[in-house]
Amino acid sequence: MENARAESKQVICDVIRDVLQRTKTKATEIDILIVNCSLFSPTPSLCALAAHEFGMRSDLASYNLSGMGCSASVISIDLAKQLLRSRPNSLALVVSTENLTQNLYLGNERSMLLQNTLFRCGGAAMLLSNRRRDSLRARFKLLHTLRKQGVDDESYECVYECEDEQRNRGVRLSKQIVKVAGRAMERNFTSLGPHVLPVSEMFKVAKAMVLRTVFRSARVFCEKRGWLSLARKLPVVRPFIPDFKRGIDHFCIHAGGRAVVDGVGENLKLTDRQIEASKATLYR
Repeated sequence: MENARAESKQVICDVIRDVLQRTKTKATEIDILIVNCSLFSPTPSLCALAAHEFGMRSDLASYNLSGMGCSASVISIDLAKQLLRSRPNSLALVVSTENLTQNLYLGNERSMLLQNTLFRCGGAAMLLSNRRRDSLRARFKLLHTLRKQGVDDESYECVYECEDEQRNRGVRLSKQIVKVAGRAMERNFTSLGPHVLPVSEMFKVAKAMVLRTVFRSARVFCEKRGWLSLARKLPVVRPFIPDFKRGIDHFCIHAGGRAVVDGVGENLKLTDRQIEASKATLYR
């Protein structure tokens, strides 16, 4: 426990200190603090640890997210965005970290050994602001955050903390994880499309949707009238998958394993250059 706490303190404090120094921000200026760590969730919380170490204000709004897996970083950014909407002239600090010390798997189940080789200890910090005076020095402008939640059995069990037959605790990674991620991405990109795709691609999507609806209705009409031969002659229009590379400049694929990076790259027809950053991160 003390080793895990010491490691988390070193990582969290290092990244917070770095981002405060780089942005010339005082810890007392922080209005909202969000820390996410899936596996290590101590009491006092990691939020309390950071606030205590840096002497943040007593009216700080702090949120500690645990058990939310690899998507917790973007969930934290989404939460910060929602909070900043209701709190004008505020500064939010988001810290994303992970710590495996208490959850290192000591058994022999291959699906549970993967976590030992893929994950360890690390962190990153980001400042988000809606203060007018920060608009000139901000590096990016956050436009959209989108979330899609898988609620079926495969989604629920694709990353599952459990024990093996020898009572060794660990996190089991399902073989279906790439398929589950693909379904989630499909739903996410469907919502994302109108925000990023050029008009020409949106027109192709709309055209395909209209043709599918028309021919499906015609097929049902013919079948009800008993015109089966005519119904079989009607074409089957497949959903049009737009080229998202025309609307997105950079793809940041979660480096949670080679199968994930390759699977996402193949589904989106990305080039080697577009997945190079994720592969390099996984390699390191």
